[in-house]
Amino acid sequence: MNRFYRLGVLLFFIAILPLKAQKIDEVYNQKIREFTTDKRFLPEFLLDVVDHPTIPSPLKHFGHIIGAEGHVHRSADIYGYYQKLAETSPLVHMQEMGKTEEGRPFYLIVIGNEDAIKRLDHYKSQLAKLADPRKTSPEQAETIILDSKPVYYVSGGMHATEMGSPEALMELAYRLATSQSSDIKDIRDNVITVINTISEPDGLDKQVDWYYRYSKGRKEFDDGFPRSSPYWAKYVFHDNNRDGLQVSQEITKSIFKGFFEFHPTVMLDLHESVPLLYISTGTGPYNDFVDPITVSEWQIMANHDVAKVASEGLPGAFTWAFYDGWWPGYGIWVANNHNSNGRFYETFGNAGADTYLRDLSNARFAGDLVTSKEWYRPDPATGKVYWSFRNNINYTLTGVIASLSYAANNGKMLLQNFYKKGYNSVEKGKTEGAKAFTIAKEQRDPAMVAYLAKQLMLQGIEVHESDSNYVVLSEQPYRNLAVSLLTPQAYPKDAKYPPYDAIAWTLPYLYGVKVESKDSIDFDVSSLKLLAENPKYVGKVDGQGSTYLLEYKAQNTVLPALYAVKAANKNAEITILPKQTVVDGDTVSAGAILIKKINADLAKKVASDFGLDLKSGGANVSAADQQAVKLPKVAIYHTWYNTQDEGWSRYTFEERGIPYTSIDKDDLKAGNLKTRFDVILVPRVNGNAKRFVHGVDKKFGPMPFTKTAEFPSHGFPDETTDMTGGPGFLGVDHLKKFVEDGGLLITLDNSSAIMSELGITSELSTADQGALFHPGSIVNAKARNTGHPVMYGYPETFSIFRGNGPLLQTDKYNRNLMLVQYGSKPLKDELEFEGPIMGMPDKPKVEKPVKPEGKDAPYVVAGMVRNEDKIVGHGAVFNVPVGKGNVLAFTFDPLHRYLNHADAPMVWNAIINWDRMR
Repeated sequence: MNRFYRLGVLLFFIAILPLKAQKIDEVYNQKIREFTTDKRFLPEFLLDVVDHPTIPSPLKHFGHIIGAEGHVHRSADIYGYYQKLAETSPLVHMQEMGKTEEGRPFYLIVIGNEDAIKRLDHYKSQLAKLADPRKTSPEQAETIILDSKPVYYVSGGMHATEMGSPEALMELAYRLATSQSSDIKDIRDNVITVINTISEPDGLDKQVDWYYRYSKGRKEFDDGFPRSSPYWAKYVFHDNNRDGLQVSQEITKSIFKGFFEFHPTVMLDLHESVPLLYISTGTGPYNDFVDPITVSEWQIMANHDVAKVASEGLPGAFTWAFYDGWWPGYGIWVANNHNSNGRFYETFGNAGADTYLRDLSNARFAGDLVTSKEWYRPDPATGKVYWSFRNNINYTLTGVIASLSYAANNGKMLLQNFYKKGYNSVEKGKTEGAKAFTIAKEQRDPAMVAYLAKQLMLQGIEVHESDSNYVVLSEQPYRNLAVSLLTPQAYPKDAKYPPYDAIAWTLPYLYGVKVESKDSIDFDVSSLKLLAENPKYVGKVDGQGSTYLLEYKAQNTVLPALYAVKAANKNAEITILPKQTVVDGDTVSAGAILIKKINADLAKKVASDFGLDLKSGGANVSAADQQAVKLPKVAIYHTWYNTQDEGWSRYTFEERGIPYTSIDKDDLKAGNLKTRFDVILVPRVNGNAKRFVHGVDKKFGPMPFTKTAEFPSHGFPDETTDMTGGPGFLGVDHLKKFVEDGGLLITLDNSSAIMSELGITSELSTADQGALFHPGSIVNAKARNTGHPVMYGYPETFSIFRGNGPLLQTDKYNRNLMLVQYGSKPLKDELEFEGPIMGMPDKPKVEKPVKPEGKDAPYVVAGMVRNEDKIVGHGAVFNVPVGKGNVLAFTFDPLHRYLNHADAPMVWNAIINWDRMR
């Protein structure tokens, strides 16, 4: 017995020898204590940073620890540290995943035991097999799972001001690569950890420069000073986390590339906006097309993480009360949409590395004070916290390591769930709902039809084609996502808490493409061809000559095609047919375009590049039936306090190929706008007229946003010697004069309300919205002036996308200014008075025509609107004459996130016809 006892003791000491052999970095750990403001914000297990002899810690590499007061790092420095880890540790693999719009690389770091790194391709192929249950039977899946590991993908740095996660992930990587603690070793042996080091490097670098240039060392957090750089990425600001359906930005493309390469079992995105640690589940309602397994995983993993954080003594962790779980277009939802598990954290950040006294006493989520003890928040924080950068790092690391430990201990179940969700999707394709969706190739805008097919393919959805149709068969692993994207959403009207984002995303409506749902297969599936490359519609040219007819149906590519024609041939002439006209024996609708004095080669190039059908002819159309098109010089205005939506507008113009000039407050103040531009677009901007006029408070000025040797990321995509101040009343007067001199001012959403408030469109005033609640939904609209150039190519009734925006109206005598109204019914004051009129003879009774059976078309097409009677009949688009020019005021955003492409041609129509708006 003693012999076995001695042997057991010997084996025990052999087993723990690596632990004993590791030297703890007492300097690093002491610095962690120093920069943590309260011992309750520091779990004991984090004080075990290893002093490795060959792998450098962040302290050795940078000269300071992660979370040190006053220290943040640019992307090149962060990547440099990861490169050093990959060079010195066999457990760390680094790979590039593309480049940003500004040319900075995206990098993933992969960490696991030696087997995981050596056989990384094997483990990736195993998960790819589990992702498609049509190729892998349940029995085969069980065998594959025995030789698989869950991949846990952790990402940080999506939002530039949330600066903690790119820092914390460096320390996490070092811990995973060096520590021999039992928890870390279990993670390394049983999980492949993939770290998206910086989701948005362009934004991070701008924000790091901003911190060192302006915000470092400020005494108070809530002092009104702008904590963020005015720009993050080249185009998109906070909405870089709303691009998951469009996949238009490089950040999203990188995330998608990582998903489809690794098929992560879980993806965790790290954010900073909520005290002290929120672990996502959401209040609901949950997206109808997320598998119940995923919804259950959200709850289990969140409660596990909260419990683990609580066990470490950290207060302020909670779940449930933030966000909903409905909108599928967040970056991390590539996981939820594809049978994995997408989750996120919100820790508490200071938009830099300074320590501040933060007041939480009035912060509420789901109606409850963040300081209240609830079933979902067992240990709340106090009303005020003295909060440091290192506190934030501690919370991030505690939560992430807890979640990685869950995956390490439950890997088999997570992999089984991953396979089962795909299996469920395939089975639903066989037994529930539509068996296929068909998309006819010949439609109003064939290029947009091909674009829809391409967008589905970007999501990993299989698309087949026949000669006449694109076909989506439901029996496939991502069937749930296909149904979600191709059918209308119905958000519950009785939802207790407001939605976190838009609630409708039906792509056929947003793109203006007809899709047919097939309850049964009535075609030969074997004759279909599976698309392997993105489809593109190549326009046809019928005949040869020097004049070509383009039938206009509000195609998205017409305006850029016209600019391309003029760029290729300055002598080309373009005319428009403002009314229905017979051309060479065929009747064409108003808005048809004649392109003259071009050769056949240019016609073919335009047709091919822009997906437009041209027909030789039209040379004999009477000059009286034509109006010359003078393509305008266009400017897009941006403020220095809110660049979110103007970035989407710039992206849309550039993606379409529409030339423009970016202008700001200084251009308005300088005046003479009509000598430089014909059209000025003011995209949606938040705030009111006061904010628009005065901009960033001048007490903080001067604040240059210029590129310097010290701050090399600034000055792009625009620069200024001083961001403070706005155009002032002088600039507003110059903007009004631009219109009075014959210019066209196009205002979108809230900017239209601002122009009304400033008196530029004095005929418009704010309408009472009452209890109207209108989160982003697809709704019906009606053209009140179908012959106006803005309405070329549109039917009388059509759908548009609208969120919670302004509501404007005119006096009754000015209702002719309303081009488009919401819904199909008139306002009450427009209904014909039917009662007796004193002083006039009674009207003879007239039998009203019997209305056909059936209800009027509903206002809501997809989504949900409460108290819709408050908006139906009000104006969606106004055309307001001002002097010699016009203001085209949209009370919604037709250029919303490069998503509602069917709405955008109203803007393109206005630009084509900018000098014919009356």
